[in-house]
Amino acid sequence: MQNNRLLIMLEIAFMAGLSIILSYIEFSAPWAMGGSISLVMVPIFVIAFRRGWKAGVTTGFLTGILQILFGAIIVHPIQFILEYPIAYAVLGLAGLFVSRNHFKHEVPVFLIIIGVAFGTLLRFIDHFSAGLIWFGEYAPDGVPVVTYSAVYNASYLVPEMLITIFVVILISKYRPQFFYDGRSVQSAA
Repeated sequence: MQNNRLLIMLEIAFMAGLSIILSYIEFSAPWAMGGSISLVMVPIFVIAFRRGWKAGVTTGFLTGILQILFGAIIVHPIQFILEYPIAYAVLGLAGLFVSRNHFKHEVPVFLIIIGVAFGTLLRFIDHFSAGLIWFGEYAPDGVPVVTYSAVYNASYLVPEMLITIFVVILISKYRPQFFYDGRSVQSAA
């Protein structure tokens, strides 16, 4: 039991670190006030699908903290908490939809899509809310703040979600062992 907890903690730390590394492989062209398209979410979803929502939320939370340490746009303490630790932590809730230990082979694609879309929607809500409250002053003249925040955040989160879905499905198909603890599947057989 103790060894299993240590293994899970090591996996969480590794995946949080991998998320930060993957965040540097980005397409960051038009977003002046933050946001980019990267693979930062992939490890968070992998651990959420492998170990469940608690491990996913923890990994996301740590990723958010690491994002702060490696550079963040901070305008207010609540915005700082909302857009970093919380925005990445909610991605881990995708684990509510998929627990690899319930499948003997690869995870069903539709569950991956639902889980990633759900987690990304929650992250969008965090960034959208911050955009309404703290970044509305950047909305062009005549553009409602609600529209500006929605379009701005969707412009990078939707492509990032689609890329993440694609990558997680590829991992599930070609390396399904990333999504389960082999002991659990063997004992269920």
